[in-house]
Amino acid sequence: MKSYVLWSSAALLLAVTGCSNGTSADQKPASTSVSTASSTTSGATIQVTDFSKRTLAFQKVPQHIVALSNGDLDIIYALGGTAVGRPNSNGPSVVPAAENVQQIGSTHEVDLEKITMLKPDVVLGNYPMNEKDIPAIEGVGSQLLLTGANSVQDIQSQITLFGQLLQKQAGAVKLNQQIDQQVVKLQKETASTSKPKVLLVYGAPATYMAALPNSLGGNILEVAGGSNIAADFPGLQNFPQYAQLNTERIVQADPDYIFIMTHGNTEEVKAAFIKEMQENAAWNGIRAVQNNQVEVLPSDLFGTNPGTRVTKALDLMHQKLYPAK
Repeated sequence: MKSYVLWSSAALLLAVTGCSNGTSADQKPASTSVSTASSTTSGATIQVTDFSKRTLAFQKVPQHIVALSNGDLDIIYALGGTAVGRPNSNGPSVVPAAENVQQIGSTHEVDLEKITMLKPDVVLGNYPMNEKDIPAIEGVGSQLLLTGANSVQDIQSQITLFGQLLQKQAGAVKLNQQIDQQVVKLQKETASTSKPKVLLVYGAPATYMAALPNSLGGNILEVAGGSNIAADFPGLQNFPQYAQLNTERIVQADPDYIFIMTHGNTEEVKAAFIKEMQENAAWNGIRAVQNNQVEVLPSDLFGTNPGTRVTKALDLMHQKLYPAK
Protein backbone atom coordinates (compact mmCIF):
# COMPACT_ATOMS: atom_id res chain seq x y z
CA MET A 1 0.00 0.00 0.00
CA LYS A 2 1.25 3.43 -0.87
CA SER A 3 1.87 5.15 2.46
CA TYR A 4 2.56 8.76 1.58
CA VAL A 5 1.53 11.38 -0.94
CA LEU A 6 4.78 13.01 -2.02
CA TRP A 7 5.49 16.47 -3.40
CA SER A 8 8.42 18.68 -4.32
CA SER A 9 10.10 20.74 -1.62
CA ALA A 10 9.53 23.93 -3.58
CA ALA A 11 5.80 23.33 -3.79
CA LEU A 12 5.72 22.46 -0.11
CA LEU A 13 7.31 25.76 0.87
CA LEU A 14 4.85 27.76 -1.25
CA ALA A 15 1.83 25.94 0.15
CA VAL A 16 2.81 26.22 3.79
CA THR A 17 3.73 29.90 3.67
CA GLY A 18 0.47 30.58 1.87
CA CYS A 19 -1.69 29.32 4.70
CA SER A 20 0.39 29.74 7.83
CA ASN A 21 2.57 32.36 9.41
CA GLY A 22 5.24 29.71 9.89
CA THR A 23 5.70 30.11 13.61
CA SER A 24 6.48 27.10 15.73
CA ALA A 25 3.80 25.27 17.65
CA ASP A 26 4.94 26.91 20.87
CA GLN A 27 5.12 30.43 19.48
CA LYS A 28 2.72 32.82 21.18
CA PRO A 29 1.91 36.32 19.98
CA ALA A 30 3.63 39.02 21.94
CA SER A 31 1.53 40.95 24.40
CA THR A 32 0.32 44.28 23.11
CA SER A 33 0.35 47.56 24.94
CA VAL A 34 -0.29 51.20 24.32
CA SER A 35 0.80 54.17 26.35
CA THR A 36 -0.19 57.74 25.74
CA ALA A 37 2.32 60.28 26.98
CA SER A 38 2.76 63.94 26.23
CA SER A 39 5.54 64.89 23.85
CA THR A 40 7.18 68.27 23.73
CA THR A 41 7.12 68.34 19.93
CA SER A 42 4.36 66.18 18.51
CA GLY A 43 1.77 65.55 21.22
CA ALA A 44 0.79 62.00 22.12
CA THR A 45 2.97 59.00 21.39
CA ILE A 46 1.41 55.61 20.60
CA GLN A 47 3.52 52.58 21.44
CA VAL A 48 2.60 49.06 20.36
CA THR A 49 4.41 45.73 20.69
CA ASP A 50 4.05 43.40 17.72
CA PHE A 51 4.22 39.59 17.55
CA SER A 52 8.01 39.67 17.15
CA LYS A 53 8.15 41.53 20.50
CA ARG A 54 9.40 44.71 18.83
CA THR A 55 8.02 47.97 20.23
CA LEU A 56 7.05 50.54 17.61
CA ALA A 57 6.26 54.18 18.42
CA PHE A 58 4.09 56.60 16.46
CA GLN A 59 3.65 60.31 17.08
CA LYS A 60 0.02 60.07 15.98
CA VAL A 61 -2.49 57.52 14.72
CA PRO A 62 -1.15 56.19 11.39
CA GLN A 63 -3.14 57.53 8.46
CA HIS A 64 -1.24 55.87 5.62
CA ILE A 65 -1.38 52.11 6.16
CA VAL A 66 -0.22 49.35 3.85
CA ALA A 67 -1.53 45.81 4.48
CA LEU A 68 0.32 42.85 2.97
CA SER A 69 -2.45 40.34 3.78
CA ASN A 70 -6.22 40.28 3.43
CA GLY A 71 -6.75 39.42 7.08
CA ASP A 72 -4.91 42.54 8.20
CA LEU A 73 -6.80 44.62 5.63
CA ASP A 74 -10.13 43.28 6.88
CA ILE A 75 -9.36 44.09 10.51
CA ILE A 76 -8.20 47.63 9.75
CA TYR A 77 -11.42 48.44 7.90
CA ALA A 78 -13.57 46.68 10.50
CA LEU A 79 -12.07 49.06 13.07
CA GLY A 80 -12.97 52.08 10.95
CA GLY A 81 -9.53 52.61 9.43
CA THR A 82 -8.46 52.75 5.79
CA ALA A 83 -5.43 51.67 3.79
CA VAL A 84 -3.39 53.19 0.99
CA GLY A 85 -2.00 49.81 -0.09
CA ARG A 86 -3.49 46.31 -0.17
CA PRO A 87 -2.37 42.82 -1.22
CA ASN A 88 -2.49 41.75 -4.85
CA SER A 89 -5.71 40.05 -5.90
CA ASN A 90 -6.87 38.30 -9.06
CA GLY A 91 -10.44 39.25 -8.29
CA PRO A 92 -12.35 41.81 -6.23
CA SER A 93 -10.89 42.92 -2.93
CA VAL A 94 -12.12 40.94 0.09
CA VAL A 95 -12.89 44.37 1.55
CA PRO A 96 -15.22 46.13 -0.94
CA ALA A 97 -14.35 49.55 0.47
CA ALA A 98 -10.71 48.93 -0.48
CA GLU A 99 -11.42 47.92 -4.08
CA ASN A 100 -9.67 50.99 -5.55
CA VAL A 101 -6.72 50.91 -3.15
CA GLN A 102 -3.29 50.43 -4.75
CA GLN A 103 -2.12 46.80 -4.87
CA ILE A 104 1.40 46.42 -3.47
CA GLY A 105 2.39 42.76 -3.63
CA SER A 106 1.92 40.37 -0.71
CA THR A 107 3.64 38.84 2.29
CA HIS A 108 5.42 36.52 -0.15
CA GLU A 109 6.64 39.22 -2.52
CA VAL A 110 6.79 42.79 -1.23
CA ASP A 111 6.79 45.45 -3.98
CA LEU A 112 9.14 47.93 -2.32
CA GLU A 113 8.94 50.40 -5.20
CA LYS A 114 5.16 50.76 -4.92
CA ILE A 115 5.33 50.96 -1.14
CA THR A 116 7.96 53.69 -1.36
CA MET A 117 5.70 55.77 -3.62
CA LEU A 118 2.82 55.47 -1.12
CA LYS A 119 4.96 56.76 1.78
CA PRO A 120 3.11 54.71 4.43
CA ASP A 121 3.34 55.41 8.15
CA VAL A 122 3.21 51.67 8.79
CA VAL A 123 3.28 48.44 6.80
CA LEU A 124 1.43 45.44 8.27
CA GLY A 125 3.35 42.25 7.60
CA ASN A 126 3.57 38.61 8.66
CA TYR A 127 5.69 37.26 11.49
CA PRO A 128 8.11 35.67 10.89
CA MET A 129 7.83 35.67 7.10
CA ASN A 130 8.43 39.42 6.66
CA GLU A 131 10.96 39.79 9.44
CA LYS A 132 13.66 39.86 6.77
CA ASP A 133 11.99 42.92 5.19
CA ILE A 134 12.35 45.16 8.25
CA PRO A 135 15.55 46.92 7.05
CA ALA A 136 14.10 47.61 3.59
CA ILE A 137 10.83 49.01 4.94
CA GLU A 138 12.63 51.14 7.51
CA GLY A 139 14.97 52.28 4.75
CA VAL A 140 12.09 53.98 2.92
CA GLY A 141 10.98 55.79 6.07
CA SER A 142 8.21 53.48 7.24
CA GLN A 143 7.76 50.97 10.05
CA LEU A 144 6.93 47.28 9.69
CA LEU A 145 4.43 45.87 12.20
CA LEU A 146 4.47 42.07 12.28
CA THR A 147 1.58 39.79 13.25
CA GLY A 148 0.18 36.42 12.24
CA ALA A 149 -2.53 33.90 13.03
CA ASN A 150 -2.44 30.18 13.77
CA SER A 151 -5.65 30.25 15.81
CA VAL A 152 -8.85 32.16 16.42
CA GLN A 153 -7.21 33.58 19.54
CA ASP A 154 -4.31 34.88 17.44
CA ILE A 155 -6.79 36.77 15.25
CA GLN A 156 -8.23 38.31 18.40
CA SER A 157 -4.73 39.37 19.41
CA GLN A 158 -4.35 41.02 16.00
CA ILE A 159 -7.63 42.86 16.50
CA THR A 160 -6.49 44.09 19.90
CA LEU A 161 -3.14 45.25 18.53
CA PHE A 162 -4.62 47.06 15.52
CA GLY A 163 -7.24 48.61 17.78
CA GLN A 164 -4.45 50.07 19.86
CA LEU A 165 -2.58 51.24 16.76
CA LEU A 166 -5.66 53.10 15.51
CA GLN A 167 -6.75 54.13 19.01
CA LYS A 168 -9.97 52.19 18.43
CA GLN A 169 -9.74 50.04 21.56
CA ALA A 170 -13.50 50.05 22.18
CA GLY A 171 -14.13 48.83 18.64
CA ALA A 172 -11.56 46.09 19.07
CA VAL A 173 -13.19 44.93 22.29
CA LYS A 174 -16.57 44.77 20.55
CA LEU A 175 -15.19 42.74 17.63
CA ASN A 176 -13.50 40.31 20.00
CA GLN A 177 -16.66 39.95 22.04
CA GLN A 178 -18.54 38.95 18.89
CA ILE A 179 -15.95 36.26 18.21
CA ASP A 180 -16.08 35.09 21.83
CA GLN A 181 -19.86 34.81 21.65
CA GLN A 182 -19.64 32.74 18.48
CA VAL A 183 -17.05 30.40 20.00
CA VAL A 184 -19.09 29.89 23.20
CA LYS A 185 -22.24 29.24 21.15
CA LEU A 186 -20.55 26.55 19.06
CA GLN A 187 -18.94 24.94 22.09
CA LYS A 188 -22.31 24.65 23.80
CA GLU A 189 -23.96 23.18 20.70
CA THR A 190 -21.31 20.50 20.27
CA ALA A 191 -20.38 19.75 23.88
CA SER A 192 -22.48 16.59 24.17
CA THR A 193 -22.38 15.43 20.55
CA SER A 194 -20.22 12.87 18.81
CA LYS A 195 -17.79 14.98 16.80
CA PRO A 196 -17.47 14.17 13.08
CA LYS A 197 -14.03 12.96 12.03
CA VAL A 198 -12.31 15.21 9.48
CA LEU A 199 -9.20 15.20 7.33
CA LEU A 200 -8.33 18.84 6.68
CA VAL A 201 -6.00 19.21 3.72
CA TYR A 202 -4.06 22.21 2.52
CA GLY A 203 -3.49 21.79 -1.19
CA ALA A 204 -2.58 22.88 -4.65
CA PRO A 205 -2.32 20.50 -7.61
CA ALA A 206 0.31 17.86 -6.65
CA THR A 207 0.85 19.54 -3.27
CA TYR A 208 -1.13 18.24 -0.31
CA MET A 209 -0.59 18.30 3.46
CA ALA A 210 -2.70 17.59 6.52
CA ALA A 211 -3.49 20.68 8.60
CA LEU A 212 -2.86 20.07 12.30
CA PRO A 213 -4.78 21.54 15.26
CA ASN A 214 -2.09 24.19 15.78
CA SER A 215 -2.80 25.68 12.36
CA LEU A 216 -5.51 28.31 11.84
CA GLY A 217 -7.65 25.96 9.75
CA GLY A 218 -7.15 23.16 12.27
CA ASN A 219 -8.16 25.41 15.15
CA ILE A 220 -11.27 26.60 13.30
CA LEU A 221 -12.19 22.95 12.68
CA GLU A 222 -11.98 22.04 16.36
CA VAL A 223 -13.76 25.18 17.59
CA ALA A 224 -16.57 24.46 15.12
CA GLY A 225 -17.00 20.98 16.59
CA GLY A 226 -14.90 18.71 14.41
CA SER A 227 -12.37 16.04 15.31
CA ASN A 228 -9.10 16.31 13.40
CA ILE A 229 -7.92 12.81 12.49
CA ALA A 230 -4.38 14.13 11.92
CA ALA A 231 -4.11 15.57 15.43
CA ASP A 232 -1.32 13.15 16.35
CA PHE A 233 0.48 13.19 12.99
CA PRO A 234 4.08 14.43 13.36
CA GLY A 235 4.42 18.02 12.19
CA LEU A 236 6.93 19.00 9.54
CA GLN A 237 10.19 20.20 11.02
CA ASN A 238 10.11 23.73 9.63
CA PHE A 239 6.32 24.08 9.47
CA PRO A 240 4.86 22.24 12.46
CA GLN A 241 1.30 23.31 11.67
CA TYR A 242 1.22 20.74 8.82
CA ALA A 243 2.04 17.08 8.30
CA GLN A 244 2.54 14.62 5.47
CA LEU A 245 -0.52 12.75 4.28
CA ASN A 246 -0.12 9.20 5.57
CA THR A 247 -2.55 7.07 3.59
CA GLU A 248 -2.48 4.11 5.95
CA ARG A 249 -3.31 6.24 8.99
CA ILE A 250 -6.02 8.12 7.08
CA VAL A 251 -7.69 4.88 5.98
CA GLN A 252 -7.50 3.57 9.54
CA ALA A 253 -9.08 6.77 10.92
CA ASP A 254 -11.85 6.64 8.26
CA PRO A 255 -12.87 10.35 8.25
CA ASP A 256 -16.47 11.38 7.71
CA TYR A 257 -15.38 14.46 5.77
CA ILE A 258 -12.37 15.58 3.75
CA PHE A 259 -12.08 19.36 3.45
CA ILE A 260 -9.49 21.04 1.25
CA MET A 261 -8.10 24.54 1.75
CA THR A 262 -6.37 26.29 -1.13
CA HIS A 263 -5.27 29.62 -2.58
CA GLY A 264 -5.66 28.46 -6.17
CA ASN A 265 -8.46 27.43 -8.48
CA THR A 266 -10.78 25.43 -6.25
CA GLU A 267 -12.22 23.15 -8.91
CA GLU A 268 -8.76 22.41 -10.32
CA VAL A 269 -7.45 21.55 -6.87
CA LYS A 270 -10.42 19.31 -6.09
CA ALA A 271 -10.15 17.49 -9.43
CA ALA A 272 -6.42 16.94 -8.92
CA PHE A 273 -6.92 15.64 -5.38
CA ILE A 274 -9.67 13.24 -6.45
CA LYS A 275 -7.42 11.98 -9.25
CA GLU A 276 -4.66 11.44 -6.70
CA MET A 277 -7.03 9.43 -4.52
CA GLN A 278 -8.27 7.37 -7.48
CA GLU A 279 -4.69 6.34 -8.22
CA ASN A 280 -4.54 4.74 -4.77
CA ALA A 281 -7.39 2.26 -4.29
CA ALA A 282 -7.04 2.49 -0.51
CA TRP A 283 -8.84 5.83 -0.53
CA ASN A 284 -11.98 4.22 -1.98
CA GLY A 285 -12.79 2.57 1.34
CA ILE A 286 -12.87 5.86 3.26
CA ARG A 287 -16.32 6.93 4.43
CA ALA A 288 -15.86 10.52 3.15
CA VAL A 289 -15.02 9.27 -0.35
CA GLN A 290 -17.85 6.75 -0.43
CA ASN A 291 -20.36 9.42 0.63
CA ASN A 292 -18.94 12.05 -1.72
CA GLN A 293 -18.00 14.27 1.22
CA VAL A 294 -14.80 15.66 -0.31
CA GLU A 295 -15.08 19.43 -0.65
CA VAL A 296 -12.96 22.50 -1.22
CA LEU A 297 -13.59 25.28 1.30
CA PRO A 298 -13.91 28.94 0.20
CA SER A 299 -10.40 30.32 -0.22
CA ASP A 300 -11.25 33.74 1.22
CA LEU A 301 -12.27 32.13 4.52
CA PHE A 302 -9.89 29.16 4.75
CA GLY A 303 -7.04 29.65 2.27
CA THR A 304 -5.77 32.61 4.25
CA ASN A 305 -6.40 34.52 7.48
CA PRO A 306 -10.01 35.79 7.19
CA GLY A 307 -9.59 38.49 9.85
CA THR A 308 -12.86 39.41 11.55
CA ARG A 309 -14.65 37.15 9.07
CA VAL A 310 -13.41 34.21 11.11
CA THR A 311 -16.95 34.12 12.54
CA LYS A 312 -18.21 33.29 9.03
CA ALA A 313 -15.53 30.61 8.70
CA LEU A 314 -16.63 29.07 12.00
CA ASP A 315 -20.30 29.18 10.98
CA LEU A 316 -19.62 27.59 7.60
CA MET A 317 -17.47 24.84 9.07
CA HIS A 318 -20.11 24.08 11.72
CA GLN A 319 -22.85 23.89 9.08
CA LYS A 320 -20.85 21.43 7.03
CA LEU A 321 -20.10 19.25 10.05
CA TYR A 322 -23.70 19.29 11.32
CA PRO A 323 -25.88 19.73 8.20
CA ALA A 324 -29.03 18.46 9.94
CA LYS A 325 -28.95 21.19 12.59
